[in-house]
Amino acid sequence: MDITTEQPPTSTQAPGSGAGEIRTFGGPADHLNLSIHGLATMRVDADAPSLDIIRSMFAPFVVDSPVGSPDIAIVRSHALPSAPSHAEHDYRYDEHSVWIADMDVQIRRTGDHRWIVSGTRELLTAVLPLVDEVTTRRGAAMIHATMVDLDGYGILMPAWGGVGKTSTMAKLMKVPGCHFMGDDWGFIDATGRLLGYAKPMFIKPHHRPIYPHLFEGVRKPLVPSRMSKPISKFTTLVHPLVTKYPSVAAFSRRWSPEHRMVTPQEAFPQMDIATMSKLAVSVFVERHDGSACNLEPRSSEWMLDRLVGNFYSELPEHSRTVITALTATGILPMHRSQAAKAAVVASGLGDVPCYLLKVPAEWSADRASDEISSQLLDLARSATAERAR
Repeated sequence: MDITTEQPPTSTQAPGSGAGEIRTFGGPADHLNLSIHGLATMRVDADAPSLDIIRSMFAPFVVDSPVGSPDIAIVRSHALPSAPSHAEHDYRYDEHSVWIADMDVQIRRTGDHRWIVSGTRELLTAVLPLVDEVTTRRGAAMIHATMVDLDGYGILMPAWGGVGKTSTMAKLMKVPGCHFMGDDWGFIDATGRLLGYAKPMFIKPHHRPIYPHLFEGVRKPLVPSRMSKPISKFTTLVHPLVTKYPSVAAFSRRWSPEHRMVTPQEAFPQMDIATMSKLAVSVFVERHDGSACNLEPRSSEWMLDRLVGNFYSELPEHSRTVITALTATGILPMHRSQAAKAAVVASGLGDVPCYLLKVPAEWSADRASDEISSQLLDLARSATAERAR
């Protein structure tokens, strides 16, 4: 499939200089300005309910200068159409906007294919699918994966939540020449480059032997490891309610006994952050009920399906609700958006070696991450040596 990508507007500001630099809030006092790899710009009004959490979760992309006409503007007040159509009790919509009742969020597409998100509740989850939509139009699709740079070559490890991405990252960061790019989300562009996303990391009780320095001194108490799964299920259950109150949502992220939120710089004080790397190998990792690790070669078409499907599956529930609303009302036709994302990912994968790695579910995070990191490094070194021939 041919890929045609839109060029970013000339007013787009470049990301902050310095690998992985966490920028402080700057620019006009009434706005937070962000530029995501020069591909998508955001502006958040000072009275928008999600300013603090967006500033935290998108910290690597905060810029000091205004972004001009942003691709995504986040505001507080709705601008509902005078005679909207109804989708039972779920939506009120017209050709360019949809109001989602359960979230009390309105998403408007302007004539130049930019977006305005408004609401009084937490808006971070509403913004994520739009970031993917904008960057995909410009040739870089968002993915759910651990990403590292090894001596100039990128290792991509997509996986389900709970497989061991954060634990594996700790092991990889001990390897000379390995640089952090992102432990949960990132981007792959149509030219085969990985683009990093060094967002905050969520450290859980079972990470204690892997990140011991994050458990030293006076710290927020965490539940025992055996309670992590029940607490996680409860958190997922109440999340739709919590997001009605942005201050409560922000408080729960920071003070939940389920996890501790830290920056990559806190997790790896001596490391460098890479923002871009040429993809060398892609390995989808999953847990299984077998007693041994299984490594199986897979086609790029297989990896494409997993990357696109896993991205959607791992989005927060409210993000999936936004995608459903936009596609069901025709504001962002599903066949076009999915085809565009698939085309970018397929082009990015190219002829890169792809694998499926199955790790026993009974293994601890420490043991599993040792094996996963060893396999990733062996495959990456083999792939880069083959390219050098």
